[in-house]
Amino acid sequence: MKILFAASEAYPLIKTGGLGDVAHSLPNALQKLGNEVRVILPAYRTILEQCRHHTILGWTDLHSGGHTHTVRILAAETEHFPTPLLLVDCAALFDRPGNPYQQPDGYDWHDNGERFALFSHAVAQVASGEIDIGWQADVVHSNDWQTGLVAAFLSQMPKAPPSLFTIHNLAYRGIFPHEDFVRLGLPAEWWSSEGVEYYHNFSMLKAGIVYAGQLTTVSPSYAEEILTPEFGYGFEGILQTAQKKLSGILNGIDSKIWNPQSDRALAQNYSLKNKYLAGKRANKSALLKEFGLSATEAQLKAPLIGFIGRLVEQKGIDLIVSVIPKLLKTSPANFVLIGSGDPHHQRVLQQLAITYPKRVMVRIGYDEELAHLIEAGADLFVMPSRFEPCGLNQLYSLRYGTPPVVYSTGGLRDTVVDANEENLANKTATGFVFNHSSPKALQATIERALKLFQKPLQWRALIRSAMAQDFGWERSAQQYQLLYNKLRQR
Repeated sequence: MKILFAASEAYPLIKTGGLGDVAHSLPNALQKLGNEVRVILPAYRTILEQCRHHTILGWTDLHSGGHTHTVRILAAETEHFPTPLLLVDCAALFDRPGNPYQQPDGYDWHDNGERFALFSHAVAQVASGEIDIGWQADVVHSNDWQTGLVAAFLSQMPKAPPSLFTIHNLAYRGIFPHEDFVRLGLPAEWWSSEGVEYYHNFSMLKAGIVYAGQLTTVSPSYAEEILTPEFGYGFEGILQTAQKKLSGILNGIDSKIWNPQSDRALAQNYSLKNKYLAGKRANKSALLKEFGLSATEAQLKAPLIGFIGRLVEQKGIDLIVSVIPKLLKTSPANFVLIGSGDPHHQRVLQQLAITYPKRVMVRIGYDEELAHLIEAGADLFVMPSRFEPCGLNQLYSLRYGTPPVVYSTGGLRDTVVDANEENLANKTATGFVFNHSSPKALQATIERALKLFQKPLQWRALIRSAMAQDFGWERSAQQYQLLYNKLRQR
């Protein structure tokens, strides 16, 4: 099957979040099932800089925002990406500094509506053969609001292949004013409550929901949650209408990149069958030294709690900072946290690190190698997200033998088994789960985890159970394959 996989980012070429990881790993897993896959991305400046060779496969002129843009479709080559890569090259819209969505100063690009409307239109033309590149898709898989209009454009093309649309996070809706809808020259028939109209604006994410033939989210629980007002962001009604075409397929992880047995970012490699306790201890020592601390025996014995993520309330960072001082007073636990986000939470974390220099380690920003070292060197990983469509860090933590502490929501609920007495007894426990999003509940759950940490035999059994879990992409890729086949049979 020929699959065109459209996304706005893909690791390691350009990444701001979990979508980038998925766009790297899922197409690769689909290829291993025997499919012929092409990943298509905007030709951002940073991607072109990483691609030494590219070939022009086709070009066209597209009208958008009162402009006529000449668009080239490039076949790009880079050793850093495992799947054949296509780029939509429009220098006026994509040859810029900054990340895919924001300027270097952190503000959104003023013309994001135009940028991703044009990208979606170009993807649809490639998929349908209107831009002839010598290859035409059997099915199109688009992702998140930046590609939401792909399915809408395909709906107007006579030779269009069927499409599937994945919602990675419903909170990011791609909302733009009606004036932009008119200025971009989008078809008037799309403007309705059954189309892209969203409270007098228009939503590119809604376009994907409405016009795609199949709809997926990134975990079974999240597929249920978004049908409710609490998690539906005003889309719950139209999602309920589309429920027959909605599925929840759990994201996987790249088991080659995230593998403690071969991870080059680690001080010492280990596996479930080979010195996992010694390996974690060596990486804990290296992690402490990374933050300028001498790894004394007392520090190595003290439980180390890690966090990696955006410093925003969705990720529960306010819950974490509220319980750290209490836990420092009542337990020997230490903390290591990296991430960026809300300036207030950044300042609070930095002040905690100043106040407790030997017990709270903070790095503002993101460092991929340090993230791997934290997953290996921490004893617990805290992830109290208020909502989490899938989540990846809890999966990395399980693989690295670092039991996660999570709130029972979305993909966290689907992937972590609470270490209660029953689950510990039958050896199915993999982490710690709490059911109320509050500082009190988070603190109580961490304290419960720290008590178990003091019981070596039970703790080792928990680590072994966590590391035995398989969250590779093969099973999820097979589920997507079934949906692609279903689309083609209609």
